[in-house]
Amino acid sequence: MELVVDKSSKISGVVKAPPSKSYTHRGVIIASLADGNSKLNDPLYSEDTIASLETCEAFGSTIQNLKDQWVVYGTGGNLKTPQNVIDVKNSGTTLRLMTSLAGLAPNYSVFTGDSSLRTRPMQYLLDALGHLGVAAVSSRGNGRPPIIVKGGLKGGKASIPGNVSSQFISSILIAGALAEETVELQVTGEFISEPYVDMTRDVMEKFGVKADYNSSERIFTVKPHKYQPAEYTVEGDYSSASYLIGAAAVLDGELTIKNLFKDSKQGDKLILDIISQMGADVEIKDEEVIVKGNGEIKGINIDLRNAPDLLPTVSALGALAQGTTKITGVEHARFKETDRISTCAQELTKLGVSVKEKNDGMVIEGGVKSGVVESHGDHRLVMAFSLIGLRAGVRIKNAGVHDVSFPKYSAIMNKLGCNMLMK
Repeated sequence: MELVVDKSSKISGVVKAPPSKSYTHRGVIIASLADGNSKLNDPLYSEDTIASLETCEAFGSTIQNLKDQWVVYGTGGNLKTPQNVIDVKNSGTTLRLMTSLAGLAPNYSVFTGDSSLRTRPMQYLLDALGHLGVAAVSSRGNGRPPIIVKGGLKGGKASIPGNVSSQFISSILIAGALAEETVELQVTGEFISEPYVDMTRDVMEKFGVKADYNSSERIFTVKPHKYQPAEYTVEGDYSSASYLIGAAAVLDGELTIKNLFKDSKQGDKLILDIISQMGADVEIKDEEVIVKGNGEIKGINIDLRNAPDLLPTVSALGALAQGTTKITGVEHARFKETDRISTCAQELTKLGVSVKEKNDGMVIEGGVKSGVVESHGDHRLVMAFSLIGLRAGVRIKNAGVHDVSFPKYSAIMNKLGCNMLMK
């Protein structure tokens, strides 16, 4: 499918931010481990989160999918071995979080996914699990999926580099509560995307388990504990809302986005600071954000180490800004659905943008023209480059992948006054 985005001049209205993909993943996975029945209110229904739901069911949970609510009948930590190989499709979050949990099931579990997912690095997680009693290997011996996991999570001490994926840490913390012994996990090197681990600890605590963190020694500690059932409401997603926020910044008008919490632990809340620095007017309330733009933004220097998913959005905004935008701190964005530094640079160049690709980011000179770009099968590239289309006009190939995180994206944007057509 191709998304055709024509120039728009104004944006206005009130819209509810999509539910958080990250919190939905964590909510359904942790609820599936609880000793009882939980209710997950306002979950995101998308390809990635359904991958987590179906994987939880494969390990023994029963999940009733109602309108705006998932009722999760938890396993109490007594996971069963899946009957078949688990295909998580493109969901790296599902793969990484569930790999450690597979260590709680008897016998062997096997994970695979699409061609993009099979490029994701996993070896650091596999090595750490080995120290905790779990035999986990890459079937091809290259540290990437397919992954084979043999049950046997005992606990103990392990370490893991903090500069590849915070999901490795979250994975061990979630499973660690159900290990036979206390789990102590030390983070070595640079600790990137720490807010995502904070989100994990937040959801764990909602279900009755505390993961302690000694910041001076950089050690997480999780003692054996049963997850308790809970009723949990998923907050709005700043990652997905970044496209709505970005559109309001580059067009003339005012947009109110509900279900974005002022005290959210999401690292991508940084988008509000970014567009404010670029020149938009931002008003932050307890549970909503109001953005006013006049169609003009300026380039900035920004470190995205704790918000790597904002890279495509900020790169598109940089192309539309006056002056230079320098993005740093996101070498780990090369290990997402695509190498996002490389793919963003490639596609911006097609639109006449001057881009210098760096090891950990890029330097973008504002100035863009209309053209045709490719999504590379990455949902965030589709929505980020649609922002360029609002000002210059653009066609995005293979655009249907935005369903991974933001179903009905183009329909919602059209209701706000934008011109998008999916063909």
